[in-house]
Amino acid sequence: MRVVVVGAGLAGLTAAVDLMEAGADVVVLEARNRVGGRMHGVPLSESAVADGGAAYLGVRHTELLAMVRHYGLPLTSTEMAGDSTFLMSGERTTTSGRMPPFDAVALGGLFDRLEDVVAQVDCDAPWRSAQAESLDRLSAARWLTEQTQHPDAQTFFPLFIGEMMAADPARISVLHMAFYLRSGGGIRYLNAFEGGAQQWRIEGGAHQLCAALARRLGERVLLGHPVCVIDQSSGDVVVQSISDVDGHRTEFLADEVIVAVPPLLAQRIAFCPTLGAPRATKVTGRGCAVKVHLGYPAPIWREFGLSGWSMSSDGPLLSTVDDSPADASAGVLTGFVTGAAASAFSALSEHEQQEAALAHVARLFPQLPRPTSCAVTDWLSEKYSKGCYAALFGAGDWLELGPNLTSPHHRLHWAGTETSSEFFGLMEGAIRSGHRVATELVGDIAPLAASF
Repeated sequence: MRVVVVGAGLAGLTAAVDLMEAGADVVVLEARNRVGGRMHGVPLSESAVADGGAAYLGVRHTELLAMVRHYGLPLTSTEMAGDSTFLMSGERTTTSGRMPPFDAVALGGLFDRLEDVVAQVDCDAPWRSAQAESLDRLSAARWLTEQTQHPDAQTFFPLFIGEMMAADPARISVLHMAFYLRSGGGIRYLNAFEGGAQQWRIEGGAHQLCAALARRLGERVLLGHPVCVIDQSSGDVVVQSISDVDGHRTEFLADEVIVAVPPLLAQRIAFCPTLGAPRATKVTGRGCAVKVHLGYPAPIWREFGLSGWSMSSDGPLLSTVDDSPADASAGVLTGFVTGAAASAFSALSEHEQQEAALAHVARLFPQLPRPTSCAVTDWLSEKYSKGCYAALFGAGDWLELGPNLTSPHHRLHWAGTETSSEFFGLMEGAIRSGHRVATELVGDIAPLAASF
């Protein structure tokens, strides 16, 4: 069986390795000049490589942990010691906890209401959830207004949704918000470092997983091959790629094709016959995330009793976290620009982005010297990502897109974290989608964990 896999991110590479080991003749076509998709390593110094994209994992991410063990990659705990920093309405405070200096009753009530709506979602089929139609037509921002008018809750909610989903609450449906939070293991698990979804990082960068998978595949992975046409009208499936450099078209013949790219990219491919249902609509959004990495000779903030973790009510850096190497051979502060703030930040020039980030860090941590390096990974402007962490489903999207997210179109199959009902938007979801689609083609795949 000849299989063409479109996309060399974690999902596509996982599927390709499964199929190769099952005896299929596999080719992976990747538009970029690198593998990894929304996993990308950013060198900051000789000893520090930061995660420009997906980074964190927890104990429930069983397939991801099995892959990490299989390739012998070390994990680093994200456990933090020291005080958190908050910059709310221009006022800087520090505290030993991670909750901002807001009214505890107001935030408690907000989380209670969030938990109630999250509990209503059917993760296997969100469009069949109780009150699915009304939840999918209502924006998360409008839902908040209907639930509470407390100013602290109004300020905190977009920060929380930005951190969890890289979303602007005005651009996503309540059904999507609730599904995302439940799919990822629930609010408390997603939001937690110790014992939660952010318990570890892969030392040296999560992109190493994709590099390891690509090495297994060898010359089967072809870079610089953006796919523009998938034609199933003849005996063979014909997949056409077109070079960004010289416009040269190349054809690949297959028996089956797997498309493992984000929905907004899949929607740009010309399919013959045409798809029965779209992969994205006019309200499907890009994940609104920009990551800013600031390099220091060491994690200097620790000397001042600070953890490096922060939250700000005004941008650009809505939160920061200490992503320094385990041996503290360098200091790495990672800043997250998410939601509506990311759209405004992405519109700046590279120089303006760096200066805005540096000015913000100076307000957050006035004790620190100017960083030795500053790197910006702007996922909104990435041509072959269309945002990060994952696509954002707007009003009506789950009702229209959901029933067909994983349904094959003749000899065409779908993978990617956006097709996973478990851990949607996370690395774990991407891996599970890769295993699922490989199983569609060749039957049950032996679990990776069983190989050691």
